[in-house]
Amino acid sequence: MVERMVDLLARELKMDPVDVRRKNLIPPFMDGYQVATGLTYDTGNYEGALAKALEMAGYEKLRKQQKEMRAKGEYLGIGLCTYAEICGLGPSQVAGAVGFGGGLWESAIVRFHPSGKVNVMVGISPHGQGEETTFAQIVANELGVGVDDVEITHGDTEKTPMGWGTYGSRGTAVGSGALMGAIAKIKDKAKTLTAHLLEASVDDIEYADGKFFVKGSPSKSKSIQDVALMANVAWNMPKGLEPGLEASSFFDPPNFVYPFGAHIAVVKVDAETGEIALQRYIAVDDCGKVINPMIVAGQIHGGIAQGIGQALWEEAVYDDDGQLLSGSMMDYAVPKAAFFPKFELAMTETLTTVNPLGVKGIGETGTIASTPAVYNAVADALAPLGVKTINMPLTPERVWRAIREARS
Repeated sequence: MVERMVDLLARELKMDPVDVRRKNLIPPFMDGYQVATGLTYDTGNYEGALAKALEMAGYEKLRKQQKEMRAKGEYLGIGLCTYAEICGLGPSQVAGAVGFGGGLWESAIVRFHPSGKVNVMVGISPHGQGEETTFAQIVANELGVGVDDVEITHGDTEKTPMGWGTYGSRGTAVGSGALMGAIAKIKDKAKTLTAHLLEASVDDIEYADGKFFVKGSPSKSKSIQDVALMANVAWNMPKGLEPGLEASSFFDPPNFVYPFGAHIAVVKVDAETGEIALQRYIAVDDCGKVINPMIVAGQIHGGIAQGIGQALWEEAVYDDDGQLLSGSMMDYAVPKAAFFPKFELAMTETLTTVNPLGVKGIGETGTIASTPAVYNAVADALAPLGVKTINMPLTPERVWRAIREARS
């Protein structure tokens, strides 16, 4: 609704939709920004994402091309969406205040074996987003072990700690907070044991690339695997330090996280048939720190496809008696890969201060931005014909009828 209002305002004022958005974007901020609804956004650089999307699209050239095509009776449309999303659901205090029947923290256990292999048990339970890979990468990067030496276990209530679910793009945004807490405890214990083994002060022990070493003497070191072995056999432990190298942690975020971005859709509309052809789709998203670019791109691809499907094809159709007519996959218009152009993706990275890694959510970004971007593109294409509004989905028949009504 907001994105349509911005475009309608731009048309009324005879301004470019980009200029209206720029006048209303919050300037870059890194220490929180309270908005009119009472929420405090964590971090943002909205103009940066928009500028990158416009550059990728070649926006000025597109507008020139649009003008030339209109002179020939051809209708090219350019649609934009700039969004900020609330996700990474928490804190638990907010959940209680709004009547949610539970908490919104997450938990993790990290266990080192004498072999140097690592078992990680997380309360969050992904259902296809790829956190098994993402979490393994985090552990490998933070503790200096191979990704293949990390086993992630989730969704098994006999083994894993409690978790509150993976909705609202909270899997990595909240789950990684618990994981990082457990990793920090592992490092602290490993430093204490290393100091004992190297006969040094704990304050002089530093860590880098999987090794604990004495400050200024990198040759005096112990690998994380060395420390894990000694912790598990307990042959030479400092007084008061328990055997084993294992830690658990709970993370309750102090705020939500707010990913954002700018998407641009380019369409061509056939005024005689109402057919819409997607020409290009540009997406610039910011989910904070990107851990696995391929997983992030996959999430965006799926979201864009789903959102475009809502704009152009997908519909629950009922007859006059309330009978659902599109109740099977034979009748419901599920978008296919061939319907789409190649998605042109890019990222900006504005780290959040809400969790240790600076990550935000990515799961819903494509669905948020693509529906209004495509709708705005179709409306932009049809603007010279006097068409302002068409009910979704924008099927060829509906577009054709809207054009006929506007012309008459």
